[in-house]
Amino acid sequence: MVDQSPAQKALVKLGLTRPIDLALHLPLRYEDETRITPLRNTREGDMVQIEATVTASEVQLHPRRQLVVTVEDGTGSCELRFFSFYPSHQKTMAVGARLRVRGEVRGGFWGRQMLHPAFRKAEGELPQALTPIYPTVAQLPQAYLRRAVASAMARVELPETLPPGLQPPVARFDRENGLQRPWNLRESLLFLHHPSPDVALATLQDHSHPAWQRLKAEELLAQQLSQLTAKRERALLRAPELRPAQAAGAPALHERLLAALPFALTAAQRRVGEEIAHDLARPVPMHRLLQGDVGSGKTVVAALAACVCMDAGWQCALMAPTEILAEQHFTKLIGWLEPLLAERGQQVAWLVGGQKKKERAAMLERIASGAAALVVGTHAVIQEQVQFKNLALAVIDEQHRFGVAQRLALRQKLARHGLEPHLLMMSATPIPRTLAMSYYADLDVSTIDELPPGRTPVVTKLIADSRKDQVVERIAAQVAAGRQVYWVCPLIEESEALDLSNATATHVALSEALPGVTVGLLHSRMPSAEKKAVMEAFKSGTMGVLVSTTVIEVGVDVPNASLMVIEHAERFGLSQLHQLRGRVGRGAAASACVLLYSTGDSGRLGETAKGRLKAMAETTDGFEIARRDLEIRGPGEFLGARQSGDALLRFADLATDGALLDWAREAAPQMLDQHPLLAEQHIQRWLGTKSDYLKA
Repeated sequence: MVDQSPAQKALVKLGLTRPIDLALHLPLRYEDETRITPLRNTREGDMVQIEATVTASEVQLHPRRQLVVTVEDGTGSCELRFFSFYPSHQKTMAVGARLRVRGEVRGGFWGRQMLHPAFRKAEGELPQALTPIYPTVAQLPQAYLRRAVASAMARVELPETLPPGLQPPVARFDRENGLQRPWNLRESLLFLHHPSPDVALATLQDHSHPAWQRLKAEELLAQQLSQLTAKRERALLRAPELRPAQAAGAPALHERLLAALPFALTAAQRRVGEEIAHDLARPVPMHRLLQGDVGSGKTVVAALAACVCMDAGWQCALMAPTEILAEQHFTKLIGWLEPLLAERGQQVAWLVGGQKKKERAAMLERIASGAAALVVGTHAVIQEQVQFKNLALAVIDEQHRFGVAQRLALRQKLARHGLEPHLLMMSATPIPRTLAMSYYADLDVSTIDELPPGRTPVVTKLIADSRKDQVVERIAAQVAAGRQVYWVCPLIEESEALDLSNATATHVALSEALPGVTVGLLHSRMPSAEKKAVMEAFKSGTMGVLVSTTVIEVGVDVPNASLMVIEHAERFGLSQLHQLRGRVGRGAAASACVLLYSTGDSGRLGETAKGRLKAMAETTDGFEIARRDLEIRGPGEFLGARQSGDALLRFADLATDGALLDWAREAAPQMLDQHPLLAEQHIQRWLGTKSDYLKA
């Protein structure tokens, strides 16, 4: 095997392994090196290229060490300043040298100046096209990358994959015939790698140029084709038909659960429950996303689906991303279902990573024998040694936290029967419509769009952390009135240890500031038993204040908690802030969420943080929050682990490319039906192996 150079390794690191990958590696921006501007025609702030002769060059030591070079072009002079430089630079810019220099002109008291401009000897012809500046990494110089892209463009085969009747709504003017004619992919790529200097740079930067539009249309089509293929492949698979098999005259398990519940379902819960039951009765694997705002009652809908499954004589698994959330589900489901299952000689099993060996072995045995009709747990549920007797329904909560590999592992659990389990994914982060049409095109989506009665609206207040003392006074008043309070510590991305020390320091400070109040501490490093004890104390009401890291983000349900304080709220994402806020307002008491923010050394909040906090203060609607979150973060980040970290849309923007997305959605089924080989070629060109991610 030939050793790779650092630059070749860097290409692999960027995923640029096929000629098509390099061809689709498009410039971030462009520099215009096609023209020389006389110095007398330059204005302050202009980015220009000049050709001039060095008339002076010296290293100055005050106020700091710098190389100062003066150049003249016959129409004027300009001073070039470099604060970091090498002897080779001094040699290239020796007095008498003729240079081509590119940089931003600054006017000053002493005349024109450029700071750290690009420079080289004035040799050879000027380029005929704009110079591309590509996204890159260390060890991969622009010049090497440009050569690699040019070589790939010469080698890559780009036969037209779009049939004549399915051209996207993108055109250009063909001067020779005075006609509008569509761009093809090769023309678009050649143009974007080397645009002619007369193009409006703004259309390249905002991706509105027809060449960009063509690429975006092709990319969206590849995504739609891939997802439609996955959906059709899934339709050919077989799943157990889950119809209640109750004894004559006896009510079905889900009916008995409804009768036993201490509350009535909302109309939205009933509607969604019927959609799921209809799917489960079909011999095709369900692939449904159940979305609803925080507190809309998704767990009871999942419990009803589990009842249908267990009543038909099959097993169900419910998997949550954290032990705290899994336990929350487990406690609810035990309360609702255990009395009903006990009559049938069945039970609910509990499976998490940190279990004692003996307890775990007992659980595995019950799961394998089928005595455990419902299994609740964390990632432990999908480990290899967990053998189900007959798993027919898998419910995944907060599904965006689970990677593709984990969802695939769940689907393997029924493989020996030659069947696929039904899959119900739940999310309290509602998916905006454009995202559902694009990234979730292969999913059926059910939405719980109303909250159960009795939920009190949560008032959200933005308070600068300089007023923290007033917040502590408010906490004291709430606790004195018999209420409970959450205090969530900031998320420190760099280090879990810093997260922990911060939470510990806050716990000490609040304990001192609130004498006579029990202040608890909860963080991810605590042993399970300790976490459990802290949560029990808070749930039972013996603990007034709970200081926590974000482990309480989802699922924790304490109706008596009426105040949520989120410290350094500017560090959190929008959906995370909304999830945290959803922990209060679960009882009858008026509830509030205080977003404590810090402006740091600059004295002001960044625009993104300001946008997030403003959205939180203006609305409690999860769907509106999700829409704004998508605007702020873009789809790649919004979806998290769904694509194992791969944002599958590199060029298209769901916020602005709605018309192209509509075209792609209409074109995909036609192309698959009428031109299947072209469709396969198109998917391979754009997605390669990434298309597998969409099938999970």
